[in-house]
Amino acid sequence: MWRYAAGGGAGAAAVAAGMMLWSARDAAPAAVLPQRPVQAAPGIEEPLPDRVPEATARTREEKRFGRYDKDRDGRITRDEYLVSRRKAYAKLDANGDGQLSFDEWAAKTTAKFAGADRDKSGAMSAAEFATTAVKRKPARSTPCPPPAAAAEEG
Repeated sequence: MWRYAAGGGAGAAAVAAGMMLWSARDAAPAAVLPQRPVQAAPGIEEPLPDRVPEATARTREEKRFGRYDKDRDGRITRDEYLVSRRKAYAKLDANGDGQLSFDEWAAKTTAKFAGADRDKSGAMSAAEFATTAVKRKPARSTPCPPPAAAAEEG
């Protein structure tokens, strides 16, 4: 029984200490830094402004538009729009002839097959095929409780 009393007393003391610390934080005067007068930079007659002007807010879409509009004329032409696709196509066109063969298009898959076919037989066994699976992140070690269990606890 004395353990419950000691635990209750320790808990009450912890709550009281927390309340004292919380109220002391609010009552402490804030440190005030002395304000220096604004002086002009060397070679400039005018003093600096009190506030720094705010930067213009550009939306995500405006930034994306700016990346595509290469000549900055406020319009995106078909050629400007297809630049990223041309770069991707050029990476796939290994021989640079401007034509994409099936082997060039499937180069990544072909390389993956060659790496997985350890015995170079031209066919993968089940064990070799298993090495081509997409690597997934490991599952959590402590799964979240189901919603019904969480509601019963609260």
